[in-house]
Formats: sequence, C-alpha cells, structure tokens
Amino acid sequence: MSVSVLNKDGSLVSSVDLPDKIFGVEPRESVVHKYVVTYLANQRQGNASTKIRDEVSGGGVKPWRQKGTGRARAGSIRSPLWPGGGIVFGPKPRSYYSAMPKKQKRLAMLSVLGDKAKSDRIRILENLDLPDHKTKNFTALLDKLELGGKRVLFMDEGKTDKPYLASRNIPGVVVRRARLANAYDVLNAEYLVITMAGLKELEEVYG
Repeated sequence: MSVSVLNKDGSLVSSVDLPDKIFGVEPRESVVHKYVVTYLANQRQGNASTKIRDEVSGGGVKPWRQKGTGRARAGSIRSPLWPGGGIVFGPKPRSYYSAMPKKQKRLAMLSVLGDKAKSDRIRILENLDLPDHKTKNFTALLDKLELGGKRVLFMDEGKTDKPYLASRNIPGVVVRRARLANAYDVLNAEYLVITMAGLKELEEVYG
C-alpha cells in the first residue's frame, strides 16, 4: 500500500510503501476487544475501600438493655443496620490486573494498524521537528494537515520532548514514541500521523 509523504506545510514530498506485515493484517475484532478490556482493567487503581463492622470506631457499649424497653434488641450502634454502621460486603482495595499473551498484544496492535490503513486514516509525515515547544506551532501543523479538532495520534521516534510539550494542551492530540504506542492509543485515535523515523521504529518492532 502506497501512502503520500507530507512535509510540515502539508505539501506532498514523496510516497512510501507501507509494509504488509504491519499494515496489511486482517483485523481480529475478538482479540482487539480482549486487549481493550484488559488494558482498561489494568488502568484501575483499585483503591475503593469501606469499613466493615469491626473497623468502624465506637459502639463498644450496648445501646440499651436487652429486655424491657419495647425496642428491638441491639448490641452495637455500629451494626450494619444502623446509620453510620459498618458496610456489608463493601469494596476493599484489590488489584484488577489481568495478563495477556504477548502474541495476542502484538496481533491486537497489527489489527488496529491494519484497520486504520484500510480506512485511509494514516498520514505519513516527513518529520516532526519543531522550532520550540509552543502550542500554537503544533496547532498550525494540525491545520496544515487538515486534522484540526480531530483525535490524532502522532507516532515519532521520540528523541525530543518538543512535540510532546507542544501538544499536551490540545484536546484529543497524543504524541507517542512509535515503539511504545499501544493498540488502545491507536484505536482511540481517529487519525494516525506517523513520521518516517516512527515508521522505521514500527518496522523494527513489528516487521
């Protein structure tokens, strides 16, 4: 599959053939779904916590005597039946981590890359060298690529922080080092912008 290579002005410079081993894989929806579920579960901190009956302070004295008051029996004001009492079967800190085989992670990544290529949502950029880390320069780049206001994932070699610093205030725009990007990043983006250096890194990892 041949794709045009653009410069930072949005002008056509040349063309490049996307390797079929990376961008020609038939998408596997079941594997992508499993990856997304696993990825999102692994992002959970699992810090939710409640106190059970013996962890709530107070309640050491029986509220009233067992018999003769006309009221129901009560042994503690920290009973789960009372306001302010302990919680029954409430959440406790836990890990939501779930492992996924490396081959399935790889297949999920190739599936989403292949889907983006089939739907013509990949742009190849000559380079992402910016003069500084000002947001206005990155916004201008998006406008020249006709991607303003869209969810865009930039995949570069990551040897400079300027693109990351310039884009972090732009909603929907993410800059990743190509070899560290994951299938969720790619799936969540409407368009991929891959630099020539980033494409080389993808070939090194997935080629």
